[in-house]
Amino acid sequence: MSVEMLIAARRMATAAAWSLVAAWALALPGTAHAGRACEDAPLTAQQVRDAMALAQSTAEALDRSGAQVVLLARAGQNLEDYGLRWSHVGFVYRETDAKGASVWRVLHKLNECGTAQADLYRQGLAEFFMDRPFRMEGAFSVLKPALQEALLPVLKDNTRAATLHTPAYSMLAYPWALQYQQSNQWALETLASAAAPGEVFNRAQAQQWLKAAGYQPSDLRISAAKRLGARIGMAHVAFDDHPSARRYTGHIDTTTADTIFQWLSRSGWGAAPTVVDLPR
Repeated sequence: MSVEMLIAARRMATAAAWSLVAAWALALPGTAHAGRACEDAPLTAQQVRDAMALAQSTAEALDRSGAQVVLLARAGQNLEDYGLRWSHVGFVYRETDAKGASVWRVLHKLNECGTAQADLYRQGLAEFFMDRPFRMEGAFSVLKPALQEALLPVLKDNTRAATLHTPAYSMLAYPWALQYQQSNQWALETLASAAAPGEVFNRAQAQQWLKAAGYQPSDLRISAAKRLGARIGMAHVAFDDHPSARRYTGHIDTTTADTIFQWLSRSGWGAAPTVVDLPR
């Protein structure tokens, strides 16, 4: 299967286009998620309205930012027990549509339901927020101008965007291993390749660069019972890429949206996140 086939182009530029997508979303269940269990129930009309409203608020905030590329997060799951606010990030970039209008596209990695595989998807903002988020909020970090300039052509090119993509997926992939790759990890490693184009050409080099640049993943405390239950019941969760000494003591290190935002702000590669919620 070609990279072009792997990257789904679903574009929404106007309110009319959003209404068409709303009809599609109401009729069909989703087939790809950011590490969540598959849900067969179609979206409700209210869920679609909320997603569209949040997408509109986000688009307006992005327009005001003056950015060309940002890293956008959503609260797809309730991760409060782990001290995390956000669950999933993707790149959002500005482009011009066929009619000459300026629109925002999302490029991110999603897990195929019920499998240990993932692909890259190109979507509109409304679709990004239609994945049944736990909380209807978003947050974005405006990246350093030079980094935006380096990333923009990568995100628009299917082949270049997939250079550091590994289809084998684990929601809790170890940040310093190559066996699996989760959604946030793909985004961060791709960002590293754009930040250091003369140094980073593969995933191993991206990880070494991130270590040197001070990125620190989340240390999730997950008991042996929870790890066993997840491994038996979920195809998209694995722990065999984690160091045994850490794993056996309940320390699971993984790439999270919160730690990416923290590192961007700390390192200067991006601004502190701007939070966007539903219009009141």
